[in-house]
Amino acid sequence: MIKRILLTLVVAVVGIGALGFAKFQQIQTAVKAHSFTPPPTAVTTIVAKQEQWSSSLKSVGTTVAVQGVTVSADLPGIVERISFDSGRQVHVGEVLVELDTRQEKAQLAAAEADRDLAVLNYDRTKSMVEQGAVTRADFDRTAAEKSSTEAKVGEIRATIARKTIRAPFTGVLGLRQVNLGQYLSAGNPVVPLQSLDPIYVNFGVPQQVAFQVKVGQRVQVTASDAAGLTFEARVTAIDSVVDESTRNIRVQATLSNPKGKLRPGMFVDAELQTGQAQSAVSLPASAISYAPYGNSVFIVSELKDPTGKTYRGVRQQFVKIERSRGDQVAIISGVNPGDEVVTSGTFKLRNGAAVNVENKVQPQNNPAPKPEDS
Repeated sequence: MIKRILLTLVVAVVGIGALGFAKFQQIQTAVKAHSFTPPPTAVTTIVAKQEQWSSSLKSVGTTVAVQGVTVSADLPGIVERISFDSGRQVHVGEVLVELDTRQEKAQLAAAEADRDLAVLNYDRTKSMVEQGAVTRADFDRTAAEKSSTEAKVGEIRATIARKTIRAPFTGVLGLRQVNLGQYLSAGNPVVPLQSLDPIYVNFGVPQQVAFQVKVGQRVQVTASDAAGLTFEARVTAIDSVVDESTRNIRVQATLSNPKGKLRPGMFVDAELQTGQAQSAVSLPASAISYAPYGNSVFIVSELKDPTGKTYRGVRQQFVKIERSRGDQVAIISGVNPGDEVVTSGTFKLRNGAAVNVENKVQPQNNPAPKPEDS
């Protein structure tokens, strides 16, 4: 009986020991798996440099002609002669269209005859009143008739002149909107006319920075539609009210446009210089990790693991961004010149992660990029 009990105890102890050893092996395996170190993450980096950033405001503007009208008929009439071609440059006072004035010319001939007769009567009466042969009242009546007929002649001549449509200023014509023999009513359009040199650029700036805009400030105007040409303009006027829908204030700049490369209605990029250049650290936009709680970058440095071994890793650094230009952003705090900053692969990183730097292919870092499909 005692032997059987002892045998049972021995078997139980051996079983418990076997289970404990198996559990120990499982714990050791788990500890080894937990201490596994992932391989370094491949990233690209750039050494931060301090550069001078111009203090400017960027906006999208529209070109507007200094003078622009649609030339129209002043009086009704039939088109008798067209003296221009569409798209041609004309000078102030140049004849564009002549309307039929045969009726007015006939009226003018009759009015001139009445005037000549009135002048003869006036001269005759004047000599007779000096001799006392006619009364002063008769002389006054002939003088009034003379003035009336002269005024009638002037009125008809003015009507004939108004039926000759001239260019009100020097500029470039648009497309002709009349034909020979066409009857025009008063106000019917004849042709658009735009003055292209100089030309205005109208753009808006936010109300919170409107105080920085002054008349005479330099504006750099870039037109992508004109092969990316850049023009220099000057602020000539600032609107007196703020747009209630956008809370922007309109600014008008004037620039020279001698070859007419800019046309009214074109969209342009306007960059207003507001002050002296500022120092900032330039980084590619791809280096920034944007987040609601703050923007950050990863800076490569020498770190130590829990065992004290040194490795090449990253630390996350929050930064303050001032503005951007092309592919670059300006960092005004958080990064110092000389820091090695990760420019790609940031989405795979965490604070303290090991990295392997491969700079064979770098992300775009151009302050003034020109994409092929722009």
